[in-house]
Amino acid sequence: MLKKIVLVILALIAIVLVYAATRPDTFRVERTARIAAPADKIFPLINDFHRWGEWSPYEKLDPAMKRTFGGTPAGQGATYAWEGNDKAGAGKMEIAESTPSSKVAIKLDFIKPFEGHNIAEFTLQPQGDATQVTWAMSGPSPYIAKLMGIFFNMDQMIGKDFETGLANLKTATEK
Repeated sequence: MLKKIVLVILALIAIVLVYAATRPDTFRVERTARIAAPADKIFPLINDFHRWGEWSPYEKLDPAMKRTFGGTPAGQGATYAWEGNDKAGAGKMEIAESTPSSKVAIKLDFIKPFEGHNIAEFTLQPQGDATQVTWAMSGPSPYIAKLMGIFFNMDQMIGKDFETGLANLKTATEK
């Protein structure tokens, strides 16, 4: 009887491992918000890492987080590294592309708690007296991420942070 139970458990584990291997090799998380402010009022808060404390939900994960700014003051070439508690982790961002009032693309390298190399993009599209702001992140999905994705909905977890950040941008710029 014990042998049958062990074989069933091993078979279930094998099924989960094989299923994980069939999942996509890349991921994308995206959220959009309509902000009643012109793009040129929103853009500086995204394009300048020094201003992320005004809206980014990640800035509040560790009040004692060590931050290092480098490169240009804002825009393409600006860098931001952080090292914080277990929630904040550690990593580095660099603005790889900056098109005034329409797009900011960021090379995002996580070091802790997991290594990851992704691209974050902010696009701003004017819509009358408002701006549609989209925050997206994409990157490779290594096997361990595929396996974790079976048990945790990464889109919902990261997406909630993006929704909070966009709501904070809305509050900061609609004043």
